[in-house]
Amino acid sequence: MRLPQVLPVVPVIAVIALLALPLGPGGEGGAGPADALSALMVLYCAVLLLRHRRRPLSRTAGVILGLPVVGLAVAAVNASSPGAGVTGMGRYLQIFVLVPAAVLLLIRDRRDFRLLAWSFVGLALWQGAVGVHQFVTGTGASYQGQTIRAVGTFGAQDVMGMATVVCFGLVCAVGLALGRTPLRHRVAAACCAGALLVPLAVSFSRGAWIATAVACSAQLVLAGMRRALKAGAVVAALGVILVGGFGVGSAMLQERVDSIVQVADAPDQSVTDRYTMWAAAIGMWREQPLTGVGLKGFPEHRDTNASLALSAGSDTEGAGAAFRVQPLLSPHNMYLLVLAEQGLIGLLALAGGWLALLVLGLRGLARVRRSGPGLDCGLVACGLLAWQLTDFMYADIGGPSTVLTAVCLGLAAWWGLAGGDRPGPLPAPAPVPLRPAEAAAR
Repeated sequence: MRLPQVLPVVPVIAVIALLALPLGPGGEGGAGPADALSALMVLYCAVLLLRHRRRPLSRTAGVILGLPVVGLAVAAVNASSPGAGVTGMGRYLQIFVLVPAAVLLLIRDRRDFRLLAWSFVGLALWQGAVGVHQFVTGTGASYQGQTIRAVGTFGAQDVMGMATVVCFGLVCAVGLALGRTPLRHRVAAACCAGALLVPLAVSFSRGAWIATAVACSAQLVLAGMRRALKAGAVVAALGVILVGGFGVGSAMLQERVDSIVQVADAPDQSVTDRYTMWAAAIGMWREQPLTGVGLKGFPEHRDTNASLALSAGSDTEGAGAAFRVQPLLSPHNMYLLVLAEQGLIGLLALAGGWLALLVLGLRGLARVRRSGPGLDCGLVACGLLAWQLTDFMYADIGGPSTVLTAVCLGLAAWWGLAGGDRPGPLPAPAPVPLRPAEAAAR
């Protein structure tokens, strides 16, 4: 593939690639260089639209992607300060409106889509390799008194960063492996998916495990039951080899897996904190059911709505960072965070758009599954969206890896709004026929 063919999506690839760079130890884990580059990508897309007047958003795309602005505007007005309203609205617009719209407009055909999917896989392999090295050498983040938790280049201040990147890459690899592309591409994708199971395991992230299981299971079912059974057998065999044969943290992994089903009977402190913050978010929503307490309002209203079971913060250390206590500034549930800060108006606007993208994506996937190419693109898009919507039950936006959420939403938006309705790559524009007089003159 020549450079002019991939040039429009180069800014998106650059945003993904920038997350391979290490963060400074002890950083706050907020917006990073990739967020700044995503802003330039949006500007670049706007310049292209103004210069060439090509491929503007359709009415459906404008409604779905612009719907969150309604709730954000109301919540920004209700913020405790103008600064909080502006910064909060800017972050939400970046992740849920501007960057997804730019990705939608920059992708021209399924080749661009596959290139971005492989970029996710490449980033996941790099971060996963760093994470496995941290687990083996004991240089990762602290977990049960040992510095073995794989966090990649994100550090202990963002323990979910590597897990999120690896999950995105794994979902993309599974979708690419289940498509109808050449055999060597599918085999390479399947090998990448198997390799990414190791860093995902040693990330010790229960929410990432659950979301990945849901997304990949959905991909397998959507690809066909026969493929689902075959792939399930392969995954089970790989799990036995990795955990049983090589003993990849088998005792700790078993304990972590068991804790998933014990969250109601004997939850650990992290689960107790999460339940307490969820209850606090619901309490805030009851105060302002329609509009919420305002953007960036959760930390300010947390203590008045939380019980005494809430701890002072989350302990983090390792991976080059000293011990510190990170304050609990969000409920670690995107739906409850939006409900608390933006009320029913904001939640219906955001979640309604996500649900619309999922329905459109599944409709396009059903169309190409019956006939036509693009099955891999549909599986990747629907898998990424399913993973994100499941993970939002255990996490919310925050940290450098959040910009990848915006890119994933852009991929899902392209498939649901444009890719699933096209039989193949966009054809080149037909030449304008010359009039007989002009043809004779030439």
